Amino acid sequence: MIYRATHTTMYMYSDPVSICHSEVHLCPREHPAQTLLEHELTIVPEPDFVDARRDYFGNEVTYFAIHSPHETLTITSSCLVEVEANEPPEATLSPKWESVRDQLRGSVEGELFEAVPFTYGSPQAPLAAAYADYARPSFSEGRPFLAAVAELSSRICKEFEYDPRATSVTTPVGEVLKKRKGVCQDFAHLMIACLRSLGLPARYVSGYLRSGEKTVGAEASHAWVSVHCPVFGWQDFDPTNNVRPKGQHVTLAWGREYQDVTPVKGVALGGGEQIISVSVEVVPAVVKG
Repeated sequence: MIYRATHTTMYMYSDPVSICHSEVHLCPREHPAQTLLEHELTIVPEPDFVDARRDYFGNEVTYFAIHSPHETLTITSSCLVEVEANEPPEATLSPKWESVRDQLRGSVEGELFEAVPFTYGSPQAPLAAAYADYARPSFSEGRPFLAAVAELSSRICKEFEYDPRATSVTTPVGEVLKKRKGVCQDFAHLMIACLRSLGLPARYVSGYLRSGEKTVGAEASHAWVSVHCPVFGWQDFDPTNNVRPKGQHVTLAWGREYQDVTPVKGVALGGGEQIISVSVEVVPAVVKG
């Protein structure tokens, strides 16, 4: 399926902003199931400086600076992406979860070596006994790794309430575990913290869902989890919707946590109070040959 994804972020200030410096993770990245066909980033007012680079995780990051007074800032990302609806591998065919953990404790290389950093704690997905304890009922002795991960994802979906008013981007994952409420970002961080606390590799994925679907998180930025499994490689799980993505998730970027791949962030001098408006639309595209 080919999608047209449009992501618009608008800042409206009560007082003029004299200078702003921002960075965005808004260019979809390519992977075996996703091909970027085109991408355009529009910024109003026009920046005085724009540059792009690849970050540590291989995501494209765009930096820009505006040095003239402005009372609104609009950032629009429009892209055309082809996403393949590949059937995920059968979970029961994956190796025992203990063997995945133990392999990462030894001498590793290649793709397995690249998975090692995603076993460490990070500020928004720390290691703690409480997260391991929550995960452990799904990780019985000898259980296939992907089957255990799927059950953990399902439990988070069923046992936690999706409530945008319950948390903010700075809410600690420990509070999410206690309240049993949050949004997709929170559920992804919780699942990652649980897996890493068991010594397993998990990364945070930022992206979009197809608009109009009967899923939670469409019409806005979305987040889910990817785990590394020997033989099968990185496999995605969406705990907010209790699904394994296959054709309806558009990947923007991945990292250890939200702060690594924040869609839009920056600093501004002045501005007073601000109102932020974000809209996302992902629809099937009609491509003319």
